[in-house]
Parts: sequence; C-alpha cells; structure tokens
Amino acid sequence: MRTTARLGVASITAALAITAFAGSAVVAQDVEGFVDVHGSSTVYPISTAVSEKFQELNDGFGYTVGFEGSGDGFKQYFCPNVSDVSDASRPIQDSEAEVCAENGVAWTELKIAYDGMAVLTHPDNPLECVNFNDLYAIFGAESNGINSYEEATALAQELGSTTDLGSGRIQNTAPGPESGTFDSFGEIVLEGIAEERGVEGTTRDPIPPAWTGAANDQVIIAGISQARNPNVFTFVGLAYAEEAGDAVKVLAVDSGDGNCVLPSAETVSSGEYPISRPLFIYPALDNIEANPALVPWVDFYLSDEGLAAVPETGYVPLPAEELELTRAQWDAAKAGDESALGAHTWTDTE
Repeated sequence: MRTTARLGVASITAALAITAFAGSAVVAQDVEGFVDVHGSSTVYPISTAVSEKFQELNDGFGYTVGFEGSGDGFKQYFCPNVSDVSDASRPIQDSEAEVCAENGVAWTELKIAYDGMAVLTHPDNPLECVNFNDLYAIFGAESNGINSYEEATALAQELGSTTDLGSGRIQNTAPGPESGTFDSFGEIVLEGIAEERGVEGTTRDPIPPAWTGAANDQVIIAGISQARNPNVFTFVGLAYAEEAGDAVKVLAVDSGDGNCVLPSAETVSSGEYPISRPLFIYPALDNIEANPALVPWVDFYLSDEGLAAVPETGYVPLPAEELELTRAQWDAAKAGDESALGAHTWTDTE
C-alpha cells in the first residue's frame, strides 16, 4: 500500500502565494541545456509537445523524450539516476521509490492531466459495449486457461454478463507489465472482481499468444487493426484511440450500472467514463543544481502555454483547483520544502 504524503497548510499557503508565475508569467528565455525524459508512452505526446514549444523559445535547449513505459521509465532511467524526468501514467510504486532512495534520487509527483483508457476492437466486430465482467473474462486473473472467446463468454456469463464476445482463439495485442496502462487497467477494471472471487493476482499472464504485450500504443493499435479475427480486444490511452480513427472501433464501457459510456474529454473529466486515470511527471529534484534547464522546463510545462499541449494532444486538462495544487507542489519542491519531497499529489492515490 502506498503512503500518500501531502504538504502542510502553511506550505500550501506559501506555495500558492507564488504560484502566479504559472498562469501568465514571462517564460524564461535563452535557456541553455538538455532535459532527458523517459517513461510512459501515454504521457509521451504531452511531454514532446511541451518540449518542442520550449525549444522554439530557447535555441540553446535540447531534449529527449522516450516512451519505454512507466515501469521501465522508473526502473531503467529515473531511479538509477540516468534521466531528469520520468513520465508516468500511474503513481510511482513503493518498490520503485525505494530504488530511487538507494540511488539518492529525490522526486516530487506532479499531476498534469487526465486520460481515459479506451477499450478497442477491430472495426468489423459488431459489439458496441462491454462491461467489466467481459474484460475480466478476457484479461483477468482467471483467464489463463481460457483460450477462446467462446470460453471467455462462458466465464463472463457466470459473472453475470449477457455479452457474446464472439468466437475464435484469443490473440490480443495489449500493454505489457512495463506499461503504466497495464497497471492502471488492472487496478481499475480487474482487481475488484478478482478480490470478490478470492482469486490471487489481477491479470492473466501477459504472454503470447493470448496476450502479446507492447509498451508502445501505436504497436498495439496496429496489432488490433490488422488482426485477421475481428474478435480482438485491447485497451490504450484515449489520445491514441482517437488518433487511430476508423482503423479501430472504440467500445462503450459499462462498469456495472447498466450504463454504456463512450470515452471522451467530457466523460473522462466528469468521471462518467469508468476507466479514467491521472497522468504525472516526476522531476529529479537532485538534478536541479547540476542541470540549469530543468527548473525552467518544468516551469514552462506547468504554465498555461505549456499545458495547452494537454488538449492539443487529445488529453483532458486538470480542473482549476487541482492545477493550482500541482503548481503549489512544484513551487514548494523546487524551494526545498521537505514536505514536498517524495510526496504524492493531492488526490488519494491509494
């Protein structure tokens, strides 16, 4: 279980008092240096767009943004003290934070947007809506012995579904364990059903042929759109689903109340769409002194101009009050406020 740290009231007041920079401040010019960013393929388009805009303002600035997946971003780059920033589509895990601490990597967690995970199938699949029981039957902890959609339909119906998932061998291309999308989907969709049934684990083993794992959402889109059997399913960030257009079919999702909801900016921000999650960046605070480009880059990221990249890349902006708290947390962290170091953001991340 993660421990959620929050800034004290005094720190909030002080940080909010200087947060005015983020909305309309004069962005730093003539910044020279390089920022190295790795992690979530979901956050990748936002961080890339922000970096491109910042580079246009600063000729001496350069950057790298990778899309290895949230887990690999923490494991291979951020916590070994290789990168300056980790993009993540889920909060840092305790085991990852421990590695960061062992390597002297100090961090703060900055929520920057929301994303809905879209459930996709082939355009020729006649289905329009699936529920959590259907998805559990395909991807959940009890599906390791299930190799066909006929068998998946039987398990889903045992759980109370009336959906016909089609026929043929299960051969899905979907996020793998290195992806934050994999973790978030398991926690939101599958974990509760597994716990109710007293089953250990959350997902089926993500191995071929039933589950070909990929950290890159574009690879996943191609795997679904080019499948020979239209009865295939996956889940990706909403922005990638929208970018794919008619190459895939986006399914509505019913979380159990009988209401089928399609993902959109409106249904994600309102909470109506049941598979939604926050997105984060993690700056390495111990790199601030050695890398003079890091603070100006994050300042720009959290400015109105920087965060304009969120809707431009198909994601959902933070509500105003949450954005103020993110900016306050960054102000406190870069000022060295210990309560902001290694701290999760304001909403409960349990």
